[in-house]
Amino acid sequence: MEVPAVNLKAIVLAHWLLTTWGCMVPWIPSFSYAWGNFTILAVGVWAVAQRDSVDAILMFFTGLLLTILTDIVHISLYYPGGNNLSDTVRFSTGMAIFSLLLKPLSCFFAYQMYRERGGEYALNLGFLGVAQDQSSYQSIDHAEPPRPFPDVSSKIAPPRPY
Repeated sequence: MEVPAVNLKAIVLAHWLLTTWGCMVPWIPSFSYAWGNFTILAVGVWAVAQRDSVDAILMFFTGLLLTILTDIVHISLYYPGGNNLSDTVRFSTGMAIFSLLLKPLSCFFAYQMYRERGGEYALNLGFLGVAQDQSSYQSIDHAEPPRPFPDVSSKIAPPRPY
């Protein structure tokens, strides 16, 4: 199945807009939500600026994965409860939740871009870590024995007379 090409600029722009709307009301103390997300978006801008950099897209991908975890913690701990929430607080929280729901899809596309840029790591889904791709591994246990040197003395041309 062919994965559709998605522009990295569109991913960064969408998450910037959703993060900006999610930060409209300071419902998260000390603005840690804003610091974490805007830092990763800055790395995303770096990945846009350097189209051939494998490190930039890998850091953006890793940062998106980490912000999924931190966003869950922020929203679950600091969501203002109660029935008398203003519309602005509900909108801001809704945009933060929508950004959180969109991040796994963005991670998928960032990982595809990482592979297109020449990244050589494959996700190890058993441990959810990163493992090096072993597809081009060659065993040295069954190496061919060295060949003897060919006899080149018979192939040397005699010297030419002047």
